[in-house]
Amino acid sequence: MFFLLSKLLVFIITPLVWILSLLFVSFYSKNEIRKRKCLKWSLILALFFTNSFIFDEVARAWEVPATKFSDLKTYDYGIVLGGMSVNDEEMNRVQFYRGVDRLIQAIDLYKRGYIKKIIFTGGSGRLLHPEMKEGELLKPYILKMGVATEDLLIENESNNTRENAVFTKKLIDNDSLKGKFLLITSAFHMRRSLRCFKKVGITADPYSTDRFAGPRKFEFDHLFIPNISSMNDWTGLIHEMIGYFTYRIMGYG
Repeated sequence: MFFLLSKLLVFIITPLVWILSLLFVSFYSKNEIRKRKCLKWSLILALFFTNSFIFDEVARAWEVPATKFSDLKTYDYGIVLGGMSVNDEEMNRVQFYRGVDRLIQAIDLYKRGYIKKIIFTGGSGRLLHPEMKEGELLKPYILKMGVATEDLLIENESNNTRENAVFTKKLIDNDSLKGKFLLITSAFHMRRSLRCFKKVGITADPYSTDRFAGPRKFEFDHLFIPNISSMNDWTGLIHEMIGYFTYRIMGYG
């Protein structure tokens, strides 16, 4: 039930839905004051959620900062959280999304010698096609990228961040894995991930990837010209914020 509700929440918290709902009320309401207020707020929200500078500042405050190579230690295991791909059945291949930076950065760390082995955790995470396990789908790709078979461990039963932690802990205990762990996931997702893994007894250092907020920019287009992609980025960030506080209430981390 929790998994289903989390998927429905993605739709409800979308800024575009809020804006369209206000426009709908403005168009059909017979109350002139309500019509004007809804129209005004729909325009205000549209400008707010399409402003790249505002989004970057909020994301910068939320994201766990990235780690420089000079500040890294050597780790026995790098734990990579899934949620970066989908199986394209028509083309018979995997299609990657923004989060694939988690995997690319992990492989780079592996080849540089900062992590000795990679633990990939990720099952389906989808309401439809639960049989499509991301870990198994990506395993051939990871091996082709130069990771040795004996250096790759796959957990493919988890459907969300909490289960990433729970099932990774089970894998660690079953295989009696010991050493230092580096948690590798998106910068905006790191807060919730760290708490979930700590809750199940895994102490890990963070390694943030695919940051939304890079160097602060004061360029004209970034400050003033609406950018529709920022609205999509807001959806992901709001979802993560709500997920973080929901997990805390539920006692997951």
